[in-house]
Amino acid sequence: MKYLKYILLATLIVNLISCKSLSDTAVDFTPEHVFTKGIEGPATNSKGELYVVNFEKQGTIGKVDKKGNGSIFAELPGKSVGNGIRFDKKDHMYIADYVNHNILTIKNGSNQAVVFAHETRANQPNDVAISPDGTLYASDPNWKDNTGNLWKVDQNGFHLLEANMGTTNGIEVSPDGKKLYVNESVQKRIWVYNIDQQGNVSGKKLFYSFDDFGLDGMRCDIKGNLYVCRYGAGKVVVLSPQANKIREIRLKGKNPTNITFGGKNKKQCFVTVSDRGAIETFYAKYQGKDF
Repeated sequence: MKYLKYILLATLIVNLISCKSLSDTAVDFTPEHVFTKGIEGPATNSKGELYVVNFEKQGTIGKVDKKGNGSIFAELPGKSVGNGIRFDKKDHMYIADYVNHNILTIKNGSNQAVVFAHETRANQPNDVAISPDGTLYASDPNWKDNTGNLWKVDQNGFHLLEANMGTTNGIEVSPDGKKLYVNESVQKRIWVYNIDQQGNVSGKKLFYSFDDFGLDGMRCDIKGNLYVCRYGAGKVVVLSPQANKIREIRLKGKNPTNITFGGKNKKQCFVTVSDRGAIETFYAKYQGKDF
């Protein structure tokens, strides 16, 4: 009986820790306003290092340590300003440069950005996703007209997959590399496509639609659950692969722009919040996918 009491106490403690770690309310990871209102990105490499655009001023990439302290990692060339960031399996960084119609890259071990691909027809590359084979996908909104494009991007340049969509913004590839999710901010819709062996898409279907507020960045965990930033609502909504809402996390700020996984076991979520110029954090049940 004595040992049973200790076992029950240990179980209670574990459950309390678990409930706390899976709180549906985010907390601060960085102070307010250390980033500009253009705070975006974010992305972690294989070492778990966190990178976010527009630290202290526009046109920079900040590196944030485990305690939430930021420093300038890189300054982008010319008048380039970054938005979404992704890493490939070799830890090369790719940045959507929405000012100069580029996807930039920074090679592992460097902090110098160079042009990976350029497209004069692009509106303003906004967010990027990457497939297991390294193929990049980019959203490309035209905010003035509430329209947007969807591109595949490789070393040969930009390849138009679909034009005249809604305001394309958040974009993500499923863990198995077979599905591409793209949302439209103004229209409040998320679409899903099938990805073939050449990296092209087909079979477009409506995955989920919301009644209010905008949509921004998205990320998947290893189970294929989709974490969606609800711009204006101050929330991150988690949708299952079957399009069921399974969780909702309340943020302190109203305008989350993007999300990534990192920390121990890749279960810590980092959310960039533009109205606060800060990063907020919460914990996921499952770890983020590996690309």
